[in-house]
Amino acid sequence: MGKVLIIGAGGVGTVVAHKMASLPEVFTEIMLASRTKNKCDAIANKIGNNRVQTAQVDADNVPELVELINSYKPDIVVNVALPYQDLTIMDACLETKTAYLDTANYEPIDEAKFEYKWQWAYQDRYKEAGITAILGCGFDPGVTSIYTAYAAKHHFDEIQYLDIVDCNGGDHGKAFATNFNPEINIREVTQKGKYWENGQWVETEPHEIHKPLNYPNIGDRESYVIYHEELESLVKNYPSIKRARFWMTFGQEYLTHLRVIQNIGMAGIEPIMYEGKEIVPIQFLKAVLPNPGDLGENYTGETSIGCRIKGLKDGQEKTYYVYNNCKHQDAFNETGTQGVSYTTGVPATIGAMMYLQGIWKKPGVFNVEEFDPDPFMEQLNKLGLPWHELHNVDLEL
Repeated sequence: MGKVLIIGAGGVGTVVAHKMASLPEVFTEIMLASRTKNKCDAIANKIGNNRVQTAQVDADNVPELVELINSYKPDIVVNVALPYQDLTIMDACLETKTAYLDTANYEPIDEAKFEYKWQWAYQDRYKEAGITAILGCGFDPGVTSIYTAYAAKHHFDEIQYLDIVDCNGGDHGKAFATNFNPEINIREVTQKGKYWENGQWVETEPHEIHKPLNYPNIGDRESYVIYHEELESLVKNYPSIKRARFWMTFGQEYLTHLRVIQNIGMAGIEPIMYEGKEIVPIQFLKAVLPNPGDLGENYTGETSIGCRIKGLKDGQEKTYYVYNNCKHQDAFNETGTQGVSYTTGVPATIGAMMYLQGIWKKPGVFNVEEFDPDPFMEQLNKLGLPWHELHNVDLEL
């Protein structure tokens, strides 16, 4: 049906390559590219059957990206590289008139900040070029936004309160490790919190608001309000929302490590001089922490991510909870990765499928909730992330 170029050979890229390779009727040709070609080769060799071609590319270099895209001629580029590289890849796709999909919004490398404005600014250029850009097609953002769109389409006349809840109830056996790129992960969870209420953003100190929430099959976990990028697009696309928050679970040991890392300056993103060389503290920290891609083998437990929604249906107040639980060991057995990579890679695969099938295909730049959620929700059940829904239950929030 179509050719796809995957950029990024970390845990998420591994899942995307595995999943796409298992769907030859959709993904007829696959290329996996990254700065380090031998990482791509190792993934391709594990998949086997010559299903995945590989290439080297610097995702910070637009001419290199353009050259690769022009030589391979993919129908869509799936960006699972670093968020810093979103704009260079979008530029290359624009120059070559190739569709684009990513799983996380752009972040400036010199500032820990989630904001869609940089990517939304491509709207007119993509529309004029007649190509599609699909933003935030991981789990959160991604599936959580699709859950919201599905709820709005089928279960609510008006969504008023939205709480996205993200629990990793797993144990990787390490004293301290992050579940995806440490640099991005630590920046994400140490910045100030922020949520939407009554038409404006309310800023909090990091981890200031917290409470225990009960997660299916996991139990009570202390959950903290942090800022997450999908809130920005969801309150824009669903203006009836009075309050929108994002909750994530952290263990006390993890938070203690984070505090120490911050207190000694190792979370810093400003370069410092060390023995005559310039280094960025958080990038050095990344080099000494466990590789998230190597956590899967001994990872036990599961994740639980979903949306808890309250609003009106036929004039009556209604609550709705839709969620997925993913076992780390199941993810490892299928793809050799842990559950956090799996829950991001599967939705990226489905998003690319939606594009190639012509279901999510229109000129411009779009967040995933702007497309029809139904075919995507159907594929979640088929491709390893089945969802469950509860109606008129206590949302605890």
